[in-house]
Amino acid sequence: MPLPLMPKATTVWLIENTTLSFTQIAEFCGLHVLEVQGIADEEVAVGIKGKNPIASGELTSENISECENDVSKKLELQFTKIISSSRKKRKSPRYTPLSRRQDRPNAISWLLKFHPELSDSQISKLIGTTKSTITQIRERSHWNIQNVTQKDPIMLGLCSQNDLESVVIKARKSERWQDTALKDDNEISTGMKYGLISKEDYEKEMAETIELEDASELLKGIIEKEDD
Repeated sequence: MPLPLMPKATTVWLIENTTLSFTQIAEFCGLHVLEVQGIADEEVAVGIKGKNPIASGELTSENISECENDVSKKLELQFTKIISSSRKKRKSPRYTPLSRRQDRPNAISWLLKFHPELSDSQISKLIGTTKSTITQIRERSHWNIQNVTQKDPIMLGLCSQNDLESVVIKARKSERWQDTALKDDNEISTGMKYGLISKEDYEKEMAETIELEDASELLKGIIEKEDD
């Protein structure tokens, strides 16, 4: 049996504003008669503010008047018509915190290298960037391209592992990717083999990056000592 949205709050309002019997109110609100009596005696639902079922469109004043004049009649819940659209709601762009937006060029560079199967629109939705930025990184015309380094968007917190895997699987099913995958590896402009980078290759690349950074710091320290 359908019930009003807030049964106890509706009960409070009906007790305070109508002369309906406890039985009529109990049947309409889905409560026991003794519970309705307890609410009337302020022993139950103390502090609950009454909710007007007429204002919410759940009851009509005519129906209440009829039931007040005839205790054998029942209150009838009115169903409001909700217009639902068959069209899919447009998803809003992925929100990226301000503190992480500066990392998006690095993530774009990583995705372009390790996942060339992704289209610009897929990358855009995945990490919340624009197609123009992707094009600038690809063509190396970005204003800060000298400082752009390839960084995993998962490690940067720009997307989750599940999101990345999902979009990669979808990209590999596209006709664009299937046609491109038939080409010889030598013809691939990125110089990378298509597909997910292996864990070993990724760890090797990260280790080499760390070694280069350590060597740079060491050289910097030697130069500073010589200057002193």
